[in-house]
Amino acid sequence: MALFEGFESLTVTGADNGPVHVRRAGEGPPLLLLHGFPQTQAMWHAVAPRLATEFTVVAADLRGYGASRRTAGPEHARRTTPSPSPFSKRAMAADLVRAMAELGFDRFGVAGHDRGGRCAYRLALDHPERVDRLAVLDIVPTADALDAVDAPAARQLWRWFLLAQPYPVPERLVAADPETLLFGAHAGLFAPEALAAYRAAAADPAVIHAMCEDYRAMFGDDLDQDRADRRAGRRIQAPVLALWGSRSHTERHHDVLAVWRAWAREARGRALDCGHFLPEEAPDETYAELRSFFAGAAAG
Repeated sequence: MALFEGFESLTVTGADNGPVHVRRAGEGPPLLLLHGFPQTQAMWHAVAPRLATEFTVVAADLRGYGASRRTAGPEHARRTTPSPSPFSKRAMAADLVRAMAELGFDRFGVAGHDRGGRCAYRLALDHPERVDRLAVLDIVPTADALDAVDAPAARQLWRWFLLAQPYPVPERLVAADPETLLFGAHAGLFAPEALAAYRAAAADPAVIHAMCEDYRAMFGDDLDQDRADRRAGRRIQAPVLALWGSRSHTERHHDVLAVWRAWAREARGRALDCGHFLPEEAPDETYAELRSFFAGAAAG
């Protein structure tokens, strides 16, 4: 099975002149798709082609992931207070605003899963004039997620705390056994071609470093920016669709809609019959929900 058959592969310029790799296809309203950890844009392989029948779909690799090979290097990670982080969701969002503008899209819909969801809601907060509608898959905002961590949650979310440790310990551990530390029991949930893409990306030490920097930023700039916005009462102006897995950590530890309604002027959504990896575990439901939600923007 070929992934993204009929999609154009492009490398465009991000905010700091770093490369952003995207795949683009279709016609109609622009829709940006953002992947999670430890994945690449390949996670959308079962959903993006169907969306491309009605939308101009742009599936991007986040900064440092996949083929968007942008890294600050270990000298950044060694700093005691690495702020502003080049791997904050604010920096990643700026990459994507620049990349979408280069593709000719000043305003667009955006859907993000996991790490891509964190980038997507930060994009909507920082660049409200750019976002028509926002879909977030199996996350709550970083501040809410970390506020809710108790002992059982910490055991389940151990990768968060491992990858955020100072350079070079997590980089060396992951490089020594990426199969266990990145994929583990989840590998069987992914299509073989998608898993091959994830493994190929993780074979590059620069990608492993970017993953660690992403999680370091979560406990630094990302958390600080969320808390500052929450104190200031900033809200997402675009309509929000929240989807999550009925068997996921998000379902067990959060009242998901209540959280998003505190952050957004308008939010709706539901749990799908799956775990964390919605576009790969429940592609039909995920497609149907995204298609209906973003088609509403086009109709309006």
